[in-house]
Amino acid sequence: MKAKVLLSLILLCGGLAAATARAGDAAPAASAAPPACELPSYLLTSESQLPKVADAIKSGKPLEILVIGSRSTTIPSSESSSYPARMETILKEKLPASEVVHVSVEIQSKKTAGETASTFIKLMEAKTPTLVIWQTGTVDAIRSIDPDDFRGAVTEGVTALQKAGADVVLMNLQYSPRTETMISAQPFLDNMRVVAQEHDVPLFDRFAIMRQWNDQGQFDLFNPSRGPELAKQVHDCLGRALAQFVIDAAHLEPAQQQN
Repeated sequence: MKAKVLLSLILLCGGLAAATARAGDAAPAASAAPPACELPSYLLTSESQLPKVADAIKSGKPLEILVIGSRSTTIPSSESSSYPARMETILKEKLPASEVVHVSVEIQSKKTAGETASTFIKLMEAKTPTLVIWQTGTVDAIRSIDPDDFRGAVTEGVTALQKAGADVVLMNLQYSPRTETMISAQPFLDNMRVVAQEHDVPLFDRFAIMRQWNDQGQFDLFNPSRGPELAKQVHDCLGRALAQFVIDAAHLEPAQQQN
């Protein structure tokens, strides 16, 4: 029962996939990043690389990106404003005009890392992406899954994705000041970082990024009265950050990027 209550609270209060988003709202235009999206450079860089992404762009092949996530990956009734859609738009803006970029989303709602990883073999056969961005950890933290079991599940999932021929980016939990005292996020954050290091895959630290925005006052993630516009603004910033993160990890030369 406690896990169900916490899961509902996370989705309602911390999950920026606001169900109140208005149908038909247009996505923000691809333009210079607003001040609210500013981040220190260390949160947008990784020592690990994305060689398959780099090869696809160098050879002019389509860049197929699959985002595997949960309800916080989307904004109901405003999918074009979600971070995967915004990432696609920004990548198209930053990469050469001839580069085909397509981002698809696979929602694994309320599933643990282990439950999600068990679907990867069939999923990869169906999708064959160049890059998989795997957003995970929140459900495991809510359900108090043993951190060692979580680490094993993430390892299994990353291994399956790599064996299927994809680059992998791990994305950790979202940050919510309204729920941080209710769940123990740190063991899951730590274990994801360890798996990323062991398998040499980039880790997009969504938790630290959102906490940075909240602590610096760019976004008030605690305010329960926030409306759908906040969800879209945060998703826009996440999409921009993720696009830059992918470009950096692919180690693209200036000639492979738009000015």
